[in-house]
Amino acid sequence: MQRTGRRPGTSTTRDEIVAAAAASFSEAGYDGTSLRQVAADAGVDPALVRRFFGGKEQLFSAVVAEVFQPEQAVRALSDGPRAELGERLARFVLTLLGDVRRPGPLLGLIRSAATSEHAAAQIREFLARDMLGRLTRQLGVDHPELRAALAAGQLVGLAITRYAVQVDVLVATTPDELVRWVAPTLQRYLTGRAPQP
Repeated sequence: MQRTGRRPGTSTTRDEIVAAAAASFSEAGYDGTSLRQVAADAGVDPALVRRFFGGKEQLFSAVVAEVFQPEQAVRALSDGPRAELGERLARFVLTLLGDVRRPGPLLGLIRSAATSEHAAAQIREFLARDMLGRLTRQLGVDHPELRAALAAGQLVGLAITRYAVQVDVLVATTPDELVRWVAPTLQRYLTGRAPQP
């Protein structure tokens, strides 16, 4: 009889489920991902996935948290000269996105946000509140929520046009060159003077 539930002994089962889910959300999107398929890919019983996460929404939230790791992200982005924050942010997101020919799980999460309200809410929450929102509040700038949202819009737009739509010139541009183009705009959003009415 096949065993179900938690594997015996020390286990990284939860991490393996999250990794399988990240791959599934990246390849099949939110709607195309099922708990049963994630369980099969992780080599566990579906009941164990439900016990760890409850349902697909909670599993997606866990994947978002694993990909963004907002605590570590805010610490890494805060570590360095304020005038270079836009560059650090651009490099951080391009690193998360990975190679344009084989993107990492972040692109799958962004694609999922285009088809699922829950996925969109999770991406918004992590980008605009937990990561960039915390960062702009730490900076003590005016309009921290608006600044975070503008920076998030710039980064999501770049992710979609370079990795999903694959606009030729953006695909051909190196990450270092993209950073040089995008970083000043991110810097202005994050720390620049607010426009006067």
